[in-house]
Amino acid sequence: MKQVLDLHIHSPYSRACSPQLTLANIDKTCREKGIDIIATGDFTYPAWFKAISEQLEETFVGSGLYKLKTAVDDKVKFILSTEVALIYKDETRVRRIHLVIHAPNIEAVAKLNERLGAKYNIKSDGRPILGIKAPELVRLLLDIDEHFLIYPAHIWTPWFAVFGSKSGFDTLEECFKEETKNIYAYETGLSSDPEMNWRLSALDNLTLLSSSDAHSPINIGREATVMELETPISYHQIYEVIKNHKKGGPSGILYTIEFYPEEGMYHIDGHRDCGFSCLPAESQRLNNLCPICQKPLIIGVLNRVAELADRPIGFKPEIAAPFKKVIELDKIIAEALNIKSRASKQVRAEYQRLVNKFGSELFILLDCDLEKLKTDTDWRIIEGVERMRSGRLEIKPGFDGQYGDINIFSEDDKPGKSDKLPL
Repeated sequence: MKQVLDLHIHSPYSRACSPQLTLANIDKTCREKGIDIIATGDFTYPAWFKAISEQLEETFVGSGLYKLKTAVDDKVKFILSTEVALIYKDETRVRRIHLVIHAPNIEAVAKLNERLGAKYNIKSDGRPILGIKAPELVRLLLDIDEHFLIYPAHIWTPWFAVFGSKSGFDTLEECFKEETKNIYAYETGLSSDPEMNWRLSALDNLTLLSSSDAHSPINIGREATVMELETPISYHQIYEVIKNHKKGGPSGILYTIEFYPEEGMYHIDGHRDCGFSCLPAESQRLNNLCPICQKPLIIGVLNRVAELADRPIGFKPEIAAPFKKVIELDKIIAEALNIKSRASKQVRAEYQRLVNKFGSELFILLDCDLEKLKTDTDWRIIEGVERMRSGRLEIKPGFDGQYGDINIFSEDDKPGKSDKLPL
């Protein structure tokens, strides 16, 4: 059975996250978007773990996956997940990295929280800051339960990533040392796509995962990993697919769903305060200094990948799963109807109408026959979906914490305001 997994989101208890991220709202959003297995996020935070424990129940005894007690079915399954921030001194450098953790059951989470809470402050934020080295955390997890999964989050972003330009490492072995053997995966992050990661041969033995890292319900599913899983579906199956780097077959990864990496907040180099950005070649010419203020540029993902890559652009490993790039449906609707905000009432109403009539958001974006959409959909929205599928876009890349701009329609062919769809 094909299952769409978003393995990394947050709760309302993480900094700069929406209060709308309740378990009930997450369930509802996943049904609209077409997500089958969703991360709980933030299971180390006491109040959120209490909500998880009280509002969720296992889909079946020993499954390690959970559903809302109030849900009519187990169409949406929750996997116990969190992200942690590690800040520690490694030899002469301070390292700052984010890691994703998946737990096999609630009992394992309770034990972990007890161990972490005895030494660190896990009550300050949904994504706790831990002063523990990466290999020590891996040992702690596996001492509690050998089926914990841990892997680097948004692997390339500058400030808090294992390969980040600001405080990361040049190899996984530098970070995880003797525990590298227990790292089975990595998360691409919004500012990189699989093709960029394929340039580094050291990643070949790891499973490439894509997830949304959503801070609000609207962003759930903007990246995801699609697996074929056998019923009944369990945490153990997902664990085995990730650990053993499985592609296809009765259980395995079919493809990943990707953000256009240029839209990510750290795709190219730049200095947001000065409004300056550039490609890696220009950064090199500038000695990595902003030409406006002469302060160091924030080196982005594209540059960092090129620095560590040992393969040319366009290389594809034989074992690599395919991927599909998407732009969220509400963004397409907003631009097609010439409405500034994707959160406007008109956009949300049209989004809801399309999902109710034709199927989930991801189905509409990736699989729906556009001829069927023509029966009851504004032509500009259909044109937007077609352009997204073919990659006919105008993109101004993101840099230094600022999202990039993706335009489906150029200024020459942008739909006029007078063409708005009456609702």
